[in-house]
Amino acid sequence: MDIKSLFASQRYEATKPATDPAVNAQSDIGDSFKDTFKDFSTTLAESENIAKAAMTGDADPHALVQALAQTELAVEAAVTVRDKVVEAYQEILRMPV
Repeated sequence: MDIKSLFASQRYEATKPATDPAVNAQSDIGDSFKDTFKDFSTTLAESENIAKAAMTGDADPHALVQALAQTELAVEAAVTVRDKVVEAYQEILRMPV
């Protein structure tokens, strides 16, 4: 066996795992979406609790304003993602078959 071909085969074996498809890629994306939605839900729940506490006088107004700002940001982000998904779906529907 030629040394060059031996070296080439060794290099090929060393780089082969880099080209294999990732088995956990789908679960990582799913986990990422699940975590994102869980964070969104937690933000809304915390804001609701702070708003209830502010109505009874147990929370300061600054905490209420901060919670409402966080909720507004989270809802705007969710609406933006929803709009992008709908737009992508509509683009797929427009594709000729």
